[in-house]
Amino acid sequence: MNRKEGSVTIPTLPLENGEILQGVELAYEWIGSDSNLPVILNCHALTGNHLAVGTEETPGWWSEVIGEKKAIDSRHFQVITFNVLGGCNGSTGPTSFNPATGKKYQQHFPSITIRDIVNAGKRALDLLNIERLYAVIGGSLGGMQVYEWGLLYPTFMKKLIILASTPYVSDYAIAFNHIGKSSIQLDPAWKGGEYEEDEEVRGLEIARMTGLVTYRSAKLYNDRFNRKEDHSSFEVETYLDYQGKKLRQRFDPNSYITLLEAMNSHDIGRGRGGVDQAGKLYEASLYLIGFTHDLLYPPEALKDFSQKVKADYYEVTTDYGHDGFLTGFREWSSLLSESLKQGKDSMILK
Repeated sequence: MNRKEGSVTIPTLPLENGEILQGVELAYEWIGSDSNLPVILNCHALTGNHLAVGTEETPGWWSEVIGEKKAIDSRHFQVITFNVLGGCNGSTGPTSFNPATGKKYQQHFPSITIRDIVNAGKRALDLLNIERLYAVIGGSLGGMQVYEWGLLYPTFMKKLIILASTPYVSDYAIAFNHIGKSSIQLDPAWKGGEYEEDEEVRGLEIARMTGLVTYRSAKLYNDRFNRKEDHSSFEVETYLDYQGKKLRQRFDPNSYITLLEAMNSHDIGRGRGGVDQAGKLYEASLYLIGFTHDLLYPPEALKDFSQKVKADYYEVTTDYGHDGFLTGFREWSSLLSESLKQGKDSMILK
């Protein structure tokens, strides 16, 4: 399996809010042994990055899904994953330098939407001379992108595969996003977004802990920790502390806020006459995969939408809840491979 990392520069990128970004960089990982194979675009979640497969030393977040003889088989497909616009892993975002000022954007990075993220990805694919996609796949924030790919560029792909993501972000999910944003913004170390690179903005740790509680089910937490104690703390407390610190050490607080706000913007019906009307505009085949105990993007909402748009719907029973698309791969990865096989054609990378 051939793998390469790279970056593409988009000269100018108009945003929905009317601003124009100059010299936008998007980092990518490209998997594929044959340039004539159909191309799949893989979209990552909130704190993910373009390193879906990664290396033997540092496996990526979907290394068990993408590769030879895996659900997304690299013998039959090429797979490209971008680090999203607004991210902090090689793509233009708050940690990048603003060419107009020579200083880092930080909190001055413009507000972006899911549609801006998708438009950036399309321009990057154009620059990489990719004229057609076989499929776009993604979960959570990645799934939001998939919804928009199918509406902004309806004939650009054959299939849309969405995991753990609904057609719009509910008020319940926005409420948790608000807690995460407030935890960061009320931390004195955040300094109005002007913190130093080595500043410990511990509000990001609290945001991460809040997210982790919503990502997995009560049953999983109760079964895993069972009120066990670790010295003076409960093991569940130690676990959350560790995960919060781990994210703070690898992710930027301003990027976290930027992407939460982009997620809040997600509503396929915005400017299209509502969700039901927007659903009629899809031309690619839709496959929706929901996960039981997903508090943020409940499977019943995916199922309801699938019935309206006549999409294929699958529901995975798991105690992992929303995080089901990032773990327990044996329970559902066959759904991906089967969805990709249905009606497979010979789309070629030009």
